[in-house]
Amino acid sequence: MELYQLGYFIEIARQRHFTRAAERLHMAQPALSQQMKNLEAELGTPLFIRGKKETQLTAAGKALLPRAEALLAQAEAARAAVSDVAQVRGGKLIVAAIPSVCAGLLPDLLHAFGRKHPGVKLQLIEDSSDRVAASVESGHADLGFLQLPASKAAFESRVLITEPFVALVAASHALANEKEIPLKQLAGESFIFYKGRARDSALEACRKAGFEPHIACESGELETIRALVAARVGIAIVPELATTLLPKNTRAVPLKQPGLQRQIAAVWKKGGGLSPAASLLLELAVNRD
Repeated sequence: MELYQLGYFIEIARQRHFTRAAERLHMAQPALSQQMKNLEAELGTPLFIRGKKETQLTAAGKALLPRAEALLAQAEAARAAVSDVAQVRGGKLIVAAIPSVCAGLLPDLLHAFGRKHPGVKLQLIEDSSDRVAASVESGHADLGFLQLPASKAAFESRVLITEPFVALVAASHALANEKEIPLKQLAGESFIFYKGRARDSALEACRKAGFEPHIACESGELETIRALVAARVGIAIVPELATTLLPKNTRAVPLKQPGLQRQIAAVWKKGGGLSPAASLLLELAVNRD
């Protein structure tokens, strides 16, 4: 049973006449009759009572009609949905990103994307780099933003940002107004560590600078890190992106530490390609001001 045959069947039912239906369908009447004979043969029962002046539906034809109409409506809805996704007029875009990207990079990008493509439903997953990678690899997220490295076997990637780490201190801290701080100068401080790959980078940098940091607290939430720093529980070594929209009672001070930086990349599943919506969001990320 083909969809086009159901379309023919519906038109005959509406017109109650094979010739009129054939005219509406822009096809020869014998060809239409043959298609209906094929359909009746496949279903194993007559669908029409063919009269000289009018064609009526049999009981089987009456049973088929609403179902045929529903099937064609569903097919048209499917075509429309696919077209909307292809033309970025609808569908859903799931983005996974680490917290600093969610706070510092994505708001403007998602706003710009939403203005251009208001019909696309956006969903944001905020998590660690490892979990972002897992979401993309499993297909749960269409596009991910994380701190490199990422598996070259599993992902395609595009580096978006190479950024330094900075010291986040309370505004009342003695180092708050310094233009730059050597990392080794912080050896006597208590630290609030930002969980995830940023933590690993900061910890390694401290050890390379010659000291084991005293960790007062750890958190994966940027707002918690900022609040603890402001309360002088300790200082934090965080990526520059994590200092977007700092409260007045905290300061971000550059670190004089060569190589203490990270790369933020967009990643997507290797071999899977990008959906039209994900491709456009990536383009906005690459060409952002």
